[in-house]
Amino acid sequence: MTSPPWLWAVFTIIAAFAQTLRNAMQRELTATLGTVGATHVRFLFGFPFALVFLGAIMLATGSPLPRPVWVFWPWVLVGAFAQVAATALMLAAMGERSFVVTIAYIKTEPIQVAVFGLLFLGDTVTGPMMAAILVATAGVLLMSTKPGGMVGGIKPTLIGLASGGMFALSAIGFRGAILSLHLPAYAMSATFTLTVGIAIQAVVLSLYLGLRAPQVLRNIFLTWKPSLSAGFAGAVASQFWFLAFALATAASVRTLALIEVVFAQIVARVAFGQRTSAREVMGMLLVAAGVGLLLWAY
Repeated sequence: MTSPPWLWAVFTIIAAFAQTLRNAMQRELTATLGTVGATHVRFLFGFPFALVFLGAIMLATGSPLPRPVWVFWPWVLVGAFAQVAATALMLAAMGERSFVVTIAYIKTEPIQVAVFGLLFLGDTVTGPMMAAILVATAGVLLMSTKPGGMVGGIKPTLIGLASGGMFALSAIGFRGAILSLHLPAYAMSATFTLTVGIAIQAVVLSLYLGLRAPQVLRNIFLTWKPSLSAGFAGAVASQFWFLAFALATAASVRTLALIEVVFAQIVARVAFGQRTSAREVMGMLLVAAGVGLLLWAY
């Protein structure tokens, strides 16, 4: 898996930007489709694009489809179901708190990723890398604990933190699945894992909604235009997340992904008319400092 040492960082930044756009689109769909319905949009409408990405990789590299060993399946199942839970919790939190604050709580994820990565994958975290994680996370917390930020009580805070934990488990599960394939072509490992994971998610949630809330499933197809846009943005984000996971530790990728908080501020100002306070600016500067330290340490 020879590649430029900085390539994972480029993939991560692209993924973070695409994910910010997808989060904003899904938030708007929650009012119409509910939390589970808006969650499903990401997977149902993202799956066709994942297939396109997989076909493109096969044509570009000439690589055949992998034949995964049994250990691939537990990893990918953990990643898939943890991501579904994380997305649903994220949208539930967004229904009770501001877009930026919700993203901030979720982005306490890197510390959990570092712990899970060390325990389950043996991914080491050096002293400078841990310092970078702590500095960037401190910036996120500074943004999320602004005066009046606890409006709505502790519930949305706990939901946001739980979402971050599930995203952490998802990152570890998918990275474990990618590594278990042991392929020299990292792009094929990443894209194949993405396609399998999103297929599982789309099928399971479709069955769930078909049995429990068929009207929601019908509404998803009735709102196919915004749903398709959200699915495409989600598929692009996932594609670049998985490429980054194939090249770097999950802790490194998810720490650099804190740059998404900056993107969220931009989206919040443009799409939702939310203002940026001095505290949030200071938080963004800490995030930027942490990201810079991480890139230097890496």
